[in-house]
Amino acid sequence: MFERLTNSALETTRQRIEELFDAHAEWFYTLSDGKTQALRRSELDINVAQSRLILSCWTDNGTRSWRIRGWNWTGEKLEFEASRRMGAERPVIELIPRASASAIAATVRAARQVRCQQLAQPACGLYPGAKIERASLSPGMRRGQPGRYARILLRLKHHRIAATASVAASKPSEVDELLSSALLWFGRTSESARAPYVQQLWLLVEKDLLKPLTVRIALLRASLRNAITVYEVDQAWTRLSPVICPELDELWKKRLARFRPVAPPATSELALAIIAEAPEAIDVVQARHGETLRYFGLPFARVRRLMNSEFVWFGIDGARRRLLDEKSLHEWALLLSDLREHRSALASDHRHALYRTAGEAWLESLLRRDITKLDPGLIIAPLHAQFRTARGGRLGVRPIDLLALRRDGRLVVIELKVSEDREHVLQGADYWQRVEAHRRRGHIWRARLFGERRISTESPLVYLVAPTLRVHPSFLTLSRLIAPNVELYRFDINEDWRSGVRVMRRMRVN
Repeated sequence: MFERLTNSALETTRQRIEELFDAHAEWFYTLSDGKTQALRRSELDINVAQSRLILSCWTDNGTRSWRIRGWNWTGEKLEFEASRRMGAERPVIELIPRASASAIAATVRAARQVRCQQLAQPACGLYPGAKIERASLSPGMRRGQPGRYARILLRLKHHRIAATASVAASKPSEVDELLSSALLWFGRTSESARAPYVQQLWLLVEKDLLKPLTVRIALLRASLRNAITVYEVDQAWTRLSPVICPELDELWKKRLARFRPVAPPATSELALAIIAEAPEAIDVVQARHGETLRYFGLPFARVRRLMNSEFVWFGIDGARRRLLDEKSLHEWALLLSDLREHRSALASDHRHALYRTAGEAWLESLLRRDITKLDPGLIIAPLHAQFRTARGGRLGVRPIDLLALRRDGRLVVIELKVSEDREHVLQGADYWQRVEAHRRRGHIWRARLFGERRISTESPLVYLVAPTLRVHPSFLTLSRLIAPNVELYRFDINEDWRSGVRVMRRMRVN
């Protein structure tokens, strides 16, 4: 039974949870969607901010901060009812002391190994005379953590075949993780194995992942595409069916919905008044039913028009937003004060949730103010942030961080990262394909996304931006696997980018 939190009990609860954290050097962290990983005590933090209990932890995807709504200690594990992204995500988080986590990790590893062996049999049956040389799991993201992918080696008389599949629950949005892991493993195996050499890579995937996976394969170099074969796995995991991957030219023939014409942005008087509180930090993003105000990329207020009147709701967590009126002026002032103190390049507490949350959005907000800091050849406005190439936000179709235009008319896709991310390259290539498909059809010009400016007939450029020491070690390896007609550029920026963005190095990577 979860214990609900009240304002009077926040500090007491924080102390009790902190004592439990301190009692164990390592914890096993599990989300309700099945993702798991081991965390050290130093990677967990619990604090009170804005009358909310905030759990911060360092995950495989970087820092994550959650608002805790309820909690429970069973004696064996900590359970949290959590939320983030304005209430859009509401998982149950489990934290299990390492002693118990070892047993759970072993159980998960055993179950995944069984599925790996189960897949190896039909894969081996596709080639008469083939033998299973190895069927094991990939290494986990951390020591002691079970791997997510099957690593199967099939041996034939004159060559070997490498086959891989996800043996954990996977979503279409995670296809970049699957493909990047497979490509890196295939590259290492091809180089290190003795004769007979590994010459083919088989990707064994379930139906939901087929479409996004085959699109990304079309963006790879021709020599690599020819070595890859995709098979669909049935629900029983006993039969494999070959899948034909489209060529890049075939992608341009698919039908796409047009963009709606872009209306000139109009900022309301209430939004302008709020921006005046900190014009160097606050910006406004136009939404379907009003405006979202962000403090260095962190949404903290909404302006909505109801019954011909404008109203302001504020709060970091969407579920606790309050109407701005005379009764809430004090809380509004406290929120602005906390943002000024903690969401600043000069903040003294770099572990505070307001400093650590939404790092990429912070970097995006700085570049939105002057994109020429990244490339003097870019026009300052219009500049489209969180640009969606498909309506409805379909699963697996993420928004592009920034879509810009150079003075010579070439479109530029900008993908930002502030922490190491192995999928950076494949995400950028996928966005290139989506923007290029719309450019070829003239959708970007007809929607006047960049006003009356001319759109070049050349394909877009891709700028992959990250702090110098936050570029993933496999970045160059993966970028060289992308077809050369996808122009990828790596931009290394300064580590202290919160104080101002400076480009330290720029290079073409494929």
